[in-house]
Amino acid sequence: MIFAALSCYAQEKLTFDELYEDTGVLGLAFSQKVNSLSGREVVIDGFMAPPLKPMSNFFVLTKAPMAMCPFCSSDTDWSADILVVYLKSRQIFVQHNAIIRVKGVLEYGSWTDEKSGFVSLLRLRDATFETK
Repeated sequence: MIFAALSCYAQEKLTFDELYEDTGVLGLAFSQKVNSLSGREVVIDGFMAPPLKPMSNFFVLTKAPMAMCPFCSSDTDWSADILVVYLKSRQIFVQHNAIIRVKGVLEYGSWTDEKSGFVSLLRLRDATFETK
């Protein structure tokens, strides 16, 4: 009985391959899994793209290591292999080729960060990360 009560608080694991589904002619759309997990805490593994500045409270998580940051000027350029991570509190950034595990609250839909002007379609809020 205790196990059943605790399992409802378990974090959902998400992968980059589960973020979108191909809708054919219309292109990519958010997956059913993203829709069902929106507003919930998830964990996802990936690589930290080099941040724009060393003292930032956010970074881009990527499916594969990147030498340059994939920041976009609009959400029409959004890549299916990235996710913006807004940190709960500042953490020391890691090398771009180190795999990390990120935990945060999943949000989707076009949103513009007022401080940076960065436009995102998919993001984690109140996030933390650790190297694997």
